[in-house]
Amino acid sequence: MGKYRRPVQIVILLAVLIVGGYAIGTSLFAAKEDGIPKVGGTPPDFTLVDLQGNTHQLSDYKGKAVVINFWGTFCPPCVKEMPEFERQFAKWKDEGLEILAINLSEDTLTVNNFVRRFELNYPILRDVNKKTERSYGLRSYPTTFFVKPDGKIMEIKVGGMTEQDIDERVIELLKY
Repeated sequence: MGKYRRPVQIVILLAVLIVGGYAIGTSLFAAKEDGIPKVGGTPPDFTLVDLQGNTHQLSDYKGKAVVINFWGTFCPPCVKEMPEFERQFAKWKDEGLEILAINLSEDTLTVNNFVRRFELNYPILRDVNKKTERSYGLRSYPTTFFVKPDGKIMEIKVGGMTEQDIDERVIELLKY
């Protein structure tokens, strides 16, 4: 038994490490995934400030159709989408559409110049500490959440959209 003792100990140690690592990893990642918003679920509430210093809390928009768009000036699909969202906002705001565009912690000058350049009139919110971005589990940009008036997520779109894509989703969103 003496000459097999060392290899047996190594095999047991490896088995314990593998099983323990799997158990810890599964519990960590499962906890993370559970908190990420999903279609049919409720998006995490947030309180963010716009470029004029006004505070916006998602819960204040309950009862309205809301589009939450996470974007950045560094993201080509985001840059293409922002004017398209502006046209959709102008078209549907009298029907109750709200668009909340959450910038991904870029500096104020960059964001202000972008907003002026594209003449955006919907709220541009600042997520300076990335807390909201983390609570929504973002992995790529742009990411857009379409939230029904009852506060439930109708759809989550990761990646850029055309104006027609946005329009179709807004029409569906306003049906609720």
